[in-house]
Amino acid sequence: MCIEVLIVDWERLGTVPADQRSALLWDIFDDDDDTWSPPPPAGWVRPREEDADWCRRYDFHGTLGSYKPHFWAGERWEAVRDHAAPGLRTALDHYLSALFWGGLPFMDGGDGEEESEQECPWDIRTLMWSAPDDVPGIKRLWDRAAPELDTLREPFAEHAASPGSWIADFDEFALLLKDWGEVMTEADRRGWGVLGLHC
Repeated sequence: MCIEVLIVDWERLGTVPADQRSALLWDIFDDDDDTWSPPPPAGWVRPREEDADWCRRYDFHGTLGSYKPHFWAGERWEAVRDHAAPGLRTALDHYLSALFWGGLPFMDGGDGEEESEQECPWDIRTLMWSAPDDVPGIKRLWDRAAPELDTLREPFAEHAASPGSWIADFDEFALLLKDWGEVMTEADRRGWGVLGLHC
C-alpha cells in the first residue's frame, strides 16, 4: 500500500466533475510524463506547469511512497506515549489522530478518547484527508509538539526502537512527523486542504 500526499485548493478541486477528480489528481502527478524533470528525493513536487497553481505533492524522506512508515510511526507512538510529558502526549495524540487514524476530536473540543472519523467529500479513495478549515488546528498541534519532540529521544530508544524495521529509531520517527508538519504548515499558509491518496 502506498500514499501520495497532496495539498490542494479545495475550491478549485470542487469545480472538477466528481467522476473526474481522482483521475485528474493522478494524471497531473504522473511521473512517467516526458515533460517532467526528475523530482527531488524528498520535499515538494510541482505538477506540470499548467496545473501548478492549485496543488502540490509532498514526497516524504525515506518512505519510498509507502504507507507503512506512517502506520509504524503510529505504532511507535503507542509504545512511547506513556513516557511523554502530559502536554506533549496530548498534542501528539491529537496530531497523530488527524494524520493516521482519521479522527479530528480536537476540532470539537473533544478529549481524544473517542475518535470521530469523517468521510472525504470528494469521492476519492484516501488514507487521510483534512479540509482547509481543519488544517490550522492540526498545524497548531504540531507547533505545540515540535519544541518538545526531542524529549522523546531516550524513552523512544528504551521503549519503541525497532532496529531493521520501518521507523527504526527516534530520528526516523521525528523526521516523519516533521515532514507532516511541513505539509500542514504549507497547506495552512495557502488556505488549502490535504489529501493522502490511496495507491
